[in-house]
Amino acid sequence: MRKVVIAVTGASGSIYAQLLINKLKSIKSQWDHLALVFSDNARSVWETELGNSNHSSLDLPVYEKYDFSAPFASGSGQFDTMIIIPCSMGTMGRIANGISSDLITRAADVILKEKRKLICVARETPYNLMHIKNMESITLAGGIICPATPSFYSQPKTIEDVASTVVDRVIDLAGFKLDSYRWGTN
Repeated sequence: MRKVVIAVTGASGSIYAQLLINKLKSIKSQWDHLALVFSDNARSVWETELGNSNHSSLDLPVYEKYDFSAPFASGSGQFDTMIIIPCSMGTMGRIANGISSDLITRAADVILKEKRKLICVARETPYNLMHIKNMESITLAGGIICPATPSFYSQPKTIEDVASTVVDRVIDLAGFKLDSYRWGTN
C-alpha cells in the first residue's frame, strides 16, 4: 500500500489542496497512509481563498511545521510520495538548495534522497530565472514540477472543475487511478 504526504504552502491555490485531499479520500482503497503538513501561511491563505477553516477538520493526521518526529521525516518511514500543493517559490528554492529547515523541506529532501516521488505543484506567475533554475535542480534530482496550469478541453463549468483539471493530473502523476476526463475518450 502507498504512503503519501501532502504539504500545503502559503502560495495562492488552496483550492488545489482541498480538491486533492477530497479526491484522495475518495480513493482510500489505493493508499494506506495519508498525512498532511501546512506551512505557516498555508492556513491563513486557505481561509482567505476558500472562506472556511476546513483545514482543521480534515480527519487526517496533520503534523506541525517543526515536528521532525513525523514518520515522513525519515526514509525509514517509507513514505513513497510527497505532493506539495500549492508549492511556493520559497519552498521550492529551499528544496532545490538542500535547505531542510522545516518538516516540508526535510520531507522533500528525504523523498528525493530515497528516489521516491516528489511532485511540486508550482503556483506562481511569471517565473524569474531563479524560479526556473530551482525547478531545474529539483527535476535533475528526480522531482516532478507540475505547474498549476489548468486545461480547458474538458469544458469545465465551475472554478472547482477548472482546478480539478490540475488536481486530476497530479493524481495521475502520483500513480493513482481516478475516473476523470481523458482526451479523446470522453
